[in-house]
Amino acid sequence: MTAEIPTSPEASAARETDAVLVVDLDGSLCRTDTLHEGLLGLVARSPGVLLKLPGWFAGGRAAFKARIAATTLVDPATLPMNEDVIAAITAARTEGRRTMLVSAADSRQVTAVAEATELFDEAHGSTEGHNLKGETKATFLTERFGEKGFDYIGDARADLPVWAAARKAITVGASPALARAAEAANPDTRHISPPRGRGRTMLRAMRPHQWSKNLLLFLPLLAAHDASRLVPTLVSFAAFCLVASAVYVINDLLDLPADRAHPRKRLRPFASGELTSLQGVGLAAGLLAGGLFAGLLVGKPVFLLLLAVYFAATFAYSLWLKRKLVVDVITLAGLYAVRVLAGGAAASVEISPWMLGFAMFLFLALAAVKRQAELTDQMVTGRANAGRAYEPEDLPVLRGLALSAGNASVLVLALYISSDAVQMLYNRPEILWLICPILLYWLVRMVMKTHRGLMNDDPIVYAISDTVSIALIAAAGAVAIAGAILPTG
Repeated sequence: MTAEIPTSPEASAARETDAVLVVDLDGSLCRTDTLHEGLLGLVARSPGVLLKLPGWFAGGRAAFKARIAATTLVDPATLPMNEDVIAAITAARTEGRRTMLVSAADSRQVTAVAEATELFDEAHGSTEGHNLKGETKATFLTERFGEKGFDYIGDARADLPVWAAARKAITVGASPALARAAEAANPDTRHISPPRGRGRTMLRAMRPHQWSKNLLLFLPLLAAHDASRLVPTLVSFAAFCLVASAVYVINDLLDLPADRAHPRKRLRPFASGELTSLQGVGLAAGLLAGGLFAGLLVGKPVFLLLLAVYFAATFAYSLWLKRKLVVDVITLAGLYAVRVLAGGAAASVEISPWMLGFAMFLFLALAAVKRQAELTDQMVTGRANAGRAYEPEDLPVLRGLALSAGNASVLVLALYISSDAVQMLYNRPEILWLICPILLYWLVRMVMKTHRGLMNDDPIVYAISDTVSIALIAAAGAVAIAGAILPTG
C-alpha cells in the first residue's frame, strides 16, 4: 500500500504556472469574427467578388479562409477586444505563465493580432487544407502539451472538445445551454463576460430615430387633403422603415473600419462588437423580408417598384455612390424624392411637378448640409473623413450649394402657392405665403448652425430634437391648416 504524499503549496503553485493559457480569437479575445469582417471589407471594396465566393468555398473552409486572408486582413487595431479576456491573459502573464493564441482563423490573421497585442508567446491558426477547429484544435493542443496540460478560453460549441481536453475550461459570453455543455465536458469550468440581452441592441442597430424621414410618405396625402387612403399609407410607412433599417445595418457592416475610427460611431452595435457581423447579416435579411411583406400588403405594383428602387439606390450608395463627389448628395436628395413618390403611389394620389421640384431642391440642400457637417467636424477634430470624396477646402462650395438649393426650394414653393391647384384646395391660399419666410429662416439657420460646428451629421435627426426647428415646423403646419379651414374673406 502506497502512502499519499502531501502536496505543498509551493508544488501546487508550480503546477498552476506550468499550464499554458490558450485563447481563442473570434468571439473570445475579440467580440467579432475576423473572417466575416474580412469578407465584408472585401465586398465593400470589390462588390464583384460576390460572384467568386461559391468557387472559393468549394475548396473547403480552410482554403476559403486562406483566399480571404490573402486578399485582406482585418486591422487588429480596429478590432473590439473583450476586456475580461485581456484581464485573464494579463493575470496569467503576471504569474509567469505562457500564453498562446490558437484560432480557426487564418494563421496570417492570428499572427497579425498576436503581434499587435503583444499578449502571446505563440500564435497558431488555420492554413490551407488544415482547419484548426474543434477536434483538430483539441488534438493539436494535446499533442503539444499533453492531456490537461493547458487551460482554454473559448466561446462556441465547437470548443467543447478543446474544453474537455483542457485542465480548466473558461467560457466567454456563453448561453445557459453552452455553459451547461461546457461544465459537462469539463467539471473545472468557469464563465466570464456573461451574455447580454440583444433585443434592445438590435433595435438600436435598426436606428428607429431615422424613421422620421419616412414621414415624407404622408406628404402627398396631406397635400391632397384626403384621409381615405390613410391605412395603405401607414403600411407603406412600415415597409420603408423596415427596408431603411436593413440598409442602415448593411451600411454599418460595410463601414466598420471607418466607424471604429469615429468618436461617436465607434459605439454603434457592430463597431463596438455588441453584435457580430453574422448577426447583422441575419438582421438585415429579416428586415428586408418584413419590408417586402409589408410592401405586398399595400397592393400597388408601382409602390413595390419604388420600394425596390429605394433599396437598390441605397445599397449602391452604401457600396459606392457615397464616395463619389457631388453624386452622393444628388443621390441622397433623390432618395427623399423617391419617398414622396412612393407615398403618392400607396395613397393613389397624383404627385404634382411642383411637389417633386420642391422636394428635390429641399433635400439637395439638406444633403449638402449633411456633408458640410461632416467636413466641419473633420476640421475641428483633425480626423480623416474616411470613405468620402470631400476635402475641407470644399466647405464653401457645399455651403453655397446648401443655400442656393434651399432658396430654390422656397421659390418653387412660392410658385406652387400661386398655382391653380392651391387656389382650389385652400379657402385662404394667400395665408400660405407665411410658410416661405418660415422655411427660409429654418434653412439658413441650419446652414449657420452647421458652419459653427453645432450640427451633428444628419440634419433631419437634428431637426426632430431641436426646439426651434420643432416650433418652426409646427408654425408652418398651423399656417397650412389655417389656409385650409379659415372662411373666405
